[in-house]
Amino acid sequence: MSAFDVLLQGEAAAGLGVFVFCIVGFIVVAVIAILATSVRVVREYDRLVVFRLGRVMGQKGPGLVLLFPIIDQAVLVNLREQIREVPHQVSITKDNAPISIDFLWYYKVIDPVMSIVGVANFELSSAGMATTTLRSVIGGMPLDDVLSQRDHINQMLRSKLDEVTERWGAKVTNVEIREIIPPKDVQEAMNRQMSAERTRRALVTESTGDKEAAINRAEGTKQAAILSAEGERQSNILRAEGEKQALLLRAEGFSSALDKIYTVAQNVDQKTMTLQYFETLKALGASPATKYIFPLEFTSMIEGFVGGKK
Repeated sequence: MSAFDVLLQGEAAAGLGVFVFCIVGFIVVAVIAILATSVRVVREYDRLVVFRLGRVMGQKGPGLVLLFPIIDQAVLVNLREQIREVPHQVSITKDNAPISIDFLWYYKVIDPVMSIVGVANFELSSAGMATTTLRSVIGGMPLDDVLSQRDHINQMLRSKLDEVTERWGAKVTNVEIREIIPPKDVQEAMNRQMSAERTRRALVTESTGDKEAAINRAEGTKQAAILSAEGERQSNILRAEGEKQALLLRAEGFSSALDKIYTVAQNVDQKTMTLQYFETLKALGASPATKYIFPLEFTSMIEGFVGGKK
């Protein structure tokens, strides 16, 4: 065998080794890939919907899930509550007023299998249903009710959406209208109405304040008059009580004086009385009067006094 033949055999052996190495590497990678796809770790808030040769085998998880390579296919479904936004939609109210509304709606999957099998694209279908439901609800209400009954609209939207999404294995938990934009002329009218309402409230508040102030002043005047009358009455009562006490005291003093005079007069004789008359005449004589009137008893008293003196 020549050296050239030996060289060819060496190259063939080396090529065969490389080929075998590639085949082995490919097999190892394929095994690893198959194992990676057949062993899944499912989180607590997720579920795997398993299809075996196109047939639904149910939901798997949470935890470690083993799948048959190639023949099993799994779709991951999130069970957590989701939030979706419906952008501004122009709807026509019952009284033909165009109004723009956007809202948020919340849902959660309660049946993972139905959320995959029951609808092709759950989120797209739900968004379309939310839009048409919004227009249906707004179309049955006048503009004033749309602007003032947000909670009622939220409840109606949630109820109608829940009826549809229930057959898709999901439940609408809440709907919240975020913004309502009425037409420009309606906004201007609302602004004028709010301004007039504020003016009216200010006038009502001012008149109420004036009324309360007048009532308070009247009550104060009334209380002052009552207190003044009460004070006057008490004063009159006290003065009457004082006058009564004074009269009683004067009457008692006069009575005591009369009793004393009567007691003393019982021991006074005729001569003493005559001397008292003389004193009285003396006082009369000191006056500027030119006429004097003497009682008849005075002559007899003098006679007795003179006769007694003899």
